[in-house]
Amino acid sequence: MSALITPELVALDADLGSDKGTVVRRLAELVAGAGRATTGDSLHADAMAREAKAATGLPGGIAIPHCRSSAVTQASLAFARLSPKVDFGAPDGPADLAFLIAAPEHGDADHLTLLTALARALVRPEFVASLRAASSSEEIVALVQDVVSPAPAAAAPAAAGGATTASAPPAAAPAAAPAGTSSRTVIAVSACPTGIAHTYMAADKLTAAAKEMGVELHVETQGSSGSTPLDPSVISRADAVIFAVDVGVKDRDRFAGKPLVQSGTKRAMNEPDVMIREALAAADDPNGRRVPGTAGAGGAAPAGDGGGGKPSLGGEVRRWLLTGVSYMIPFVAAGGLLIALGFLFGGYPIVTTDPSTDGLSFAQNWALNNTFFNLPADPGVDYLRGGFLGYLGAVFTVLGQAAFGFLVPALAGYIAYAIADRPGIVPGFVVGAVSLTVGAGFLGGVVGGILAGFVALWISRWKLPTWARGLQPVVIIPLIATLISSGLMVVLLGRPLAAALTGLGNFLNGLTGTSAILLGIILGLMMCFDLGGPVNKAAYVFATTGLAAAATTGGAPLVIMATVMAAGMVPPIAMAMSTAIRPKLYTPAERDNGKAAWLLGASFISEGAIPFAAADPLRVIPSMMLGGATTGAIVASSGVELRAPHGGIFVFFAMSNALLFLIAVLIGAVVGAAAVTIAKSIGRPKAEDVPEDAVDLQHAHTPTHAPAAPAGAAVAQQAS
Repeated sequence: MSALITPELVALDADLGSDKGTVVRRLAELVAGAGRATTGDSLHADAMAREAKAATGLPGGIAIPHCRSSAVTQASLAFARLSPKVDFGAPDGPADLAFLIAAPEHGDADHLTLLTALARALVRPEFVASLRAASSSEEIVALVQDVVSPAPAAAAPAAAGGATTASAPPAAAPAAAPAGTSSRTVIAVSACPTGIAHTYMAADKLTAAAKEMGVELHVETQGSSGSTPLDPSVISRADAVIFAVDVGVKDRDRFAGKPLVQSGTKRAMNEPDVMIREALAAADDPNGRRVPGTAGAGGAAPAGDGGGGKPSLGGEVRRWLLTGVSYMIPFVAAGGLLIALGFLFGGYPIVTTDPSTDGLSFAQNWALNNTFFNLPADPGVDYLRGGFLGYLGAVFTVLGQAAFGFLVPALAGYIAYAIADRPGIVPGFVVGAVSLTVGAGFLGGVVGGILAGFVALWISRWKLPTWARGLQPVVIIPLIATLISSGLMVVLLGRPLAAALTGLGNFLNGLTGTSAILLGIILGLMMCFDLGGPVNKAAYVFATTGLAAAATTGGAPLVIMATVMAAGMVPPIAMAMSTAIRPKLYTPAERDNGKAAWLLGASFISEGAIPFAAADPLRVIPSMMLGGATTGAIVASSGVELRAPHGGIFVFFAMSNALLFLIAVLIGAVVGAAAVTIAKSIGRPKAEDVPEDAVDLQHAHTPTHAPAAPAGAAVAQQAS
């Protein structure tokens, strides 16, 4: 197997730029120049996309930008010892050691194991010190090769990414351990989205802290190079469990009932001793937070950002709804864009009934009854296309409609999943489908999902005889929970919810003039209030759930979709404008984010403004809300319609008046940019006047895949 690092991938005491984007680009160029990536630009783009989700700076002057990329042809490490230091968002200041970890998109297990071995070595002070003291590229290569070489057989399981153990120190050591920590056992699970770096570094930080404290710790790393589950006997005797995760925990119900402390991998790396103390305190608290679920049922739960205490009711409701929405959005994006492409190729009336069939639409008739070898002729309907384009449009439309059919079931199913874990999925999906059947729509999906989740959770806690426990997760819970929740939807809840949804639709269709302006202002404020958080998502779901039914008839739902998308595009574009107009008001990292925000805003990714809102919420968020409300009022009052749920300027073909849509976005962005520029110019020092070693607030407020965002800043997943 070829070496991960060679002398040509090393730059010592190099000035690679003043910001992390430039440093990452130069490192990516080293990888491409060595023939290990097809293009440096693609690798740079993938690494910065990962960087935009969460900072990769670590305490101690280290940065580990990393990614999986289709441009990488051979797993590689590029290293730079930076002079001057560059800010990568670490809480203690800029970094002088930077590793670009470049993994192929579908990396083999051997290379992934070596990459994770490097990540684990970076938590060892002696290894970091040797990197700083090295005098040549060859010495750096030798140091790195020593830590990524295959470990001896006795240590192989730990290096492979499975369970690792920190036992209590020798007899003389416990005297130095904090009182009350000896003879205690804690288990932990660490996991991050890519499973290359943070998973293992968090595990090793917890392991080292436990050893110093005299606590027996067993860690299960759920990473890319494999996972060795903890022994059930170890789980059984553990006093508490730590979930240091940015994604779901596999087979979480193995830990059901254990006192729990949960956070992201970043906190485990920064405060491992604090998390262990919290776990021990949770073990001693009879009312402390516990791992929910039924032992042996398996499943993976969404990662959270909670600590050791019991989460509030508001926080739990927010988590349920956001889980449902986040799983629903891929169906929205895929289905909506496919339908939009169907309109582009086949014409808008393609979803209307074909008079030559028995109730089938033109799209269904063409896609199901024709082939590439027997293309449909011109149907004789205005604006419809026959031939190859018409057939292609029909296929896209049928696929999109099928995906759209899952919107409400997915919303309800994953709300129930957030409440009850895997037992909630089946009753949630079924009650969501039933809510569509009875006309309750997305209101029924929300109510039904919550109902199904609680019923499934209640049944999962039944104390059944031993012979029946095996049937509980696969037969008893799905059957009884589905019967109760869906039965209540049909018999009791469906009609009132359907009436409420119909009344809401009639109200919206009646909005004109000043009423439409007011609606646009409200939607614009909601889209910009928390930039992807629950308020933003509520407005977005409100728009998308009415999109399919109104795709050909027009009306309020299509105007609402246009209003929501236009307002959501404003914050990133406004911040990009402001950083270009008055760059001295922003740090180098913020100016770098401003360059990326142009494309993010144009693509309708409101989260592109999160770094700015996190750093300065009181100036940024009100300014963005002002710009969003301006755009929302213009779009809603002008009646612009949009038939696609995502895509920004790239779905111009699905807009009834693309020019007016763009003008509205630009006006709102100008208003927002002017407001934030003025606000930042008053009573605040310029970025260039802030001491070099000051903490970058943007990253100091960047927590874990679900950060606790300030003043409504969005919930955004920390990837790793």
